[in-house]
Amino acid sequence: MTHAYAAHGTASRPVRRLGAASPGGLALPDASPTPSHMYAPRGVWTDGQRIVVADSGNHRVMIWHTFPDVDGAPADVVLGQPDFTSEGPAAGSADTRRGLYLPTGVAVVDGDLVVADAWHHRLLVFDGIPDATFAEPVSVIGQVDFDSVQPNRGGEPELTSLYWPFGFALVAGVFWVADTGNRRVLGWRGGLPRNGEPADVLLGQSDATAREDNSGELGDSTFRWPHAIAGDEDTLFIADAGNHRVLGFSPPPSGADQPAAVVLGQSSGEVADEFKNRPQGAHRLRFPYAVVSDDRRLIVADTSNNRVLVWHDLPRTGAGVPADTVLAQPDLDANGENRWDEVADDSMCWPYGLSLAGDTLAIADSGNNRVVVWTVD
Repeated sequence: MTHAYAAHGTASRPVRRLGAASPGGLALPDASPTPSHMYAPRGVWTDGQRIVVADSGNHRVMIWHTFPDVDGAPADVVLGQPDFTSEGPAAGSADTRRGLYLPTGVAVVDGDLVVADAWHHRLLVFDGIPDATFAEPVSVIGQVDFDSVQPNRGGEPELTSLYWPFGFALVAGVFWVADTGNRRVLGWRGGLPRNGEPADVLLGQSDATAREDNSGELGDSTFRWPHAIAGDEDTLFIADAGNHRVLGFSPPPSGADQPAAVVLGQSSGEVADEFKNRPQGAHRLRFPYAVVSDDRRLIVADTSNNRVLVWHDLPRTGAGVPADTVLAQPDLDANGENRWDEVADDSMCWPYGLSLAGDTLAIADSGNNRVVVWTVD
């Protein structure tokens, strides 16, 4: 039986599950690679019709070209592996052109599929949304070629290099990358960069060669694991997972750092403890790894609290602004993995990625080896 756990009587509910069904009790779904099974997926993208999943633990990307009409539907295409039953980094054979190593963020940008191939320290760009398995990418961001996979191109950080890039987004014409291992965010004003173009905007570090946590001292414009990005022309939201907060910059930065106008998850620019095993409330976050927004909502994957939070009015200023709605928990204080119970259609264990298309919200429910699609108010 499905229960729609959402605060304030909203109509939010799960409508489709991808990945193997739970075998019952507290056991997790099978993670063996098949056209249906996933292992710890960390990223998802949907436009309401198509679905793309970063099946991170299997080092591959799965594509559904039409919206699945049944739970557990098999994917149409797999990238990063030669077939649906293979797994292993770099396609298990050091194929660094087509193989992936812990892919995380996925999205379609200007019609092309972009994949954050995090542990190869690069983003891969494909021609459209591939309809052939094991397709080759057409360009790479963060490395000089498809054979190179070293962090920061084997040297110090530059405005063309990356270290564990986990997330990215095109916001108001600027292509932003959460360069997680360098504790910074890079922006390209011209959109998706090509041919080794250096970033125009550097956030979170004092210069292009620095990569220290919080730039050496925690502030209202520093990061400890920036992980996901969303926003509009008025505000850029960055999920700063390692500092247990989401920062909002109003207006979006156009050059050097500027103070965040919004701090969610903390009561100020300071970072409190991780709030383990205690009532969470509507204003705390613990390792928020994903953020999405549209013109009326901000949605955050509060990953270690095993829930998704919704703000029904986009917060533009202030600290500790409470969320309005919680998904997957019975109330805004609870935080148990699968509500400390068996896996259910509407429970979560480490939600890690989000994608929003109208009222369709896709959630990479990483700890449950699945993606669950919800409708949300």
